[in-house]
Amino acid sequence: MELYNTLALLIVIAAVFGYVNHRFLRLPGTIGLMVLALVTSLLAIGLGKLGVDWVLTAGELVRGIDFHTVLMQVMLSFLLFAGSLHVDLRALGKEGVAVGALATAGTLLSTGLVGTAFYYLLPLFGLPTDFIYCLLFGALISPTDPIAVLGILKEARIDPRLEIRIVGESLFNDGIAVVVFVSLYQIAQFGTGQATPAAIGQLFLHEAVGGVALGAALGYAGFWALRSIDHYQVEVMITLALVMGGTALAAQLHTSGPLAMVVAGLIVGDQGRELGMSDLTREYLDKFWELLDEILNAILFVLIGLEMLVLDISRTTLLVGLVAIGVVLLARWVSVALPLGLLRRYYPFDRATLRVLTWGGLRGGISVALALSLPESMPRDLLVGITYVVVVFSIIGQGLTIGPLVKRLGLSTGEAPADH
Repeated sequence: MELYNTLALLIVIAAVFGYVNHRFLRLPGTIGLMVLALVTSLLAIGLGKLGVDWVLTAGELVRGIDFHTVLMQVMLSFLLFAGSLHVDLRALGKEGVAVGALATAGTLLSTGLVGTAFYYLLPLFGLPTDFIYCLLFGALISPTDPIAVLGILKEARIDPRLEIRIVGESLFNDGIAVVVFVSLYQIAQFGTGQATPAAIGQLFLHEAVGGVALGAALGYAGFWALRSIDHYQVEVMITLALVMGGTALAAQLHTSGPLAMVVAGLIVGDQGRELGMSDLTREYLDKFWELLDEILNAILFVLIGLEMLVLDISRTTLLVGLVAIGVVLLARWVSVALPLGLLRRYYPFDRATLRVLTWGGLRGGISVALALSLPESMPRDLLVGITYVVVVFSIIGQGLTIGPLVKRLGLSTGEAPADH
């Protein structure tokens, strides 16, 4: 009953905030929900300092929600499947090498740059931190968040070729990010003996390659099932079972559930939609997953905002977080420019494209969830606080300005390119 009450409260809050945003603020949906949740949290913190009892109760309720488990083990697979259903697989294939370079080399490069920068910066604030923990922060803040990216790019009317690079990277860099994060976590906890190159290679095969293989198997099994019948209720249920059962199976096989769902969603969305569904089924399937995507997105961004109630962010942490915004953006710029620079002969890009790829690399719930998974034996509070500042800026600051930036640079659909 406690789980039901928590879910009911989150839905009610999301519905109220959604109404207020749509009726009065008119911000992009996910951003509006998070802004309202943040403002409400800050007001609640102020009331809590005045001794208002119900604020303490609300804080305990939010503290009882395991953000890491809710996002990484429950919501993420649904959101990634829903997002990948509408990705053009052929367009993604044409940009495959560029997307792969950004998702792998870009993530590794960003991790090293951010980690090294923080190793030298933190002592300046009186917070000397071991290099391994700085790298751990680099690993959790480097992957772009597919949920934030997909939710906000819908509003930006970005050029399709550029959009497929941003979306494709954000969908696939989850796998490499998990491997890097877990490997560094093992080194931090147990020493280098537990994280040998062989162990990391095995982890990569299990997580990333295994996830892709499982996703392909699930996707084609789902496609076969969808093609063999014509009954939209059952077909929608098949896709729901594919996500829930596939995520549970991935956990048992120790493979990446999110990567599996991305691949399965791409196959069902391409092969299944084109060859395995009637027009009626396609319409109902799209509406079902679009609605589920909107509801889960609303809950997620409300949760990110409400986390402020239970986070203890000091002035020093806030200041470091503000510096981190610049460091992370600079590392993002370098980690995009270098891989694409090496591929420029095959995937030409200009300065305007580089700016959009840099500014459009949003951080979101995944970074917060990874930070919250750290144990108290590590500098958890510091890393969580810095991560939260970066994520809030990324979603609100970058999210609200990516659309105007795209228009100003002439990369919006239907507009002539600007002179770069």
